[in-house]
Amino acid sequence: MTGRILVALLLVVQLCACQQAEAVSGQVTWIYDGDTIEVENIGRVRLLGIDAPEAEASNRDRFYRHQFQISPATLRTVARQASQFIIRYSRNQTVSLEFDRERTDQYGRTLAYVYLPDGRLLNQVLLEEGLAAVFRRENFKLKNQFLRAEAKARNGKRGLWR
Repeated sequence: MTGRILVALLLVVQLCACQQAEAVSGQVTWIYDGDTIEVENIGRVRLLGIDAPEAEASNRDRFYRHQFQISPATLRTVARQASQFIIRYSRNQTVSLEFDRERTDQYGRTLAYVYLPDGRLLNQVLLEEGLAAVFRRENFKLKNQFLRAEAKARNGKRGLWR
């Protein structure tokens, strides 16, 4: 009897792990900006754990200016570069999405880690290129990994960190 209970518990744990690691894929049909894309059959997808500068002045500029001493002119330049980077590597490509604890944000966008066809994690690549910063307000499973990628870009004076 104890053996059956143990087997049942193991099956439940495996089922939960599979559901959390659920991944879906779809073609990127539109790029909104440096951290938001459109994926067919899924909709608007916000790249989880990162924050790319906005193309136009916004309230986030204050955060970048006070936290990192980054000028608005640099933010606008990097915003364009981030969008161009995503267009170059993901437009019309089939990407895989992996989810964390939260599936959607307050605006109804799907939150996901986005894997490019070559297996690279787009969220992290943007950090490594200095085209985005880690979104610090939320906890997510790859946060420490993302912070290391951002630090590497800073040390290399890439993108935002020039």
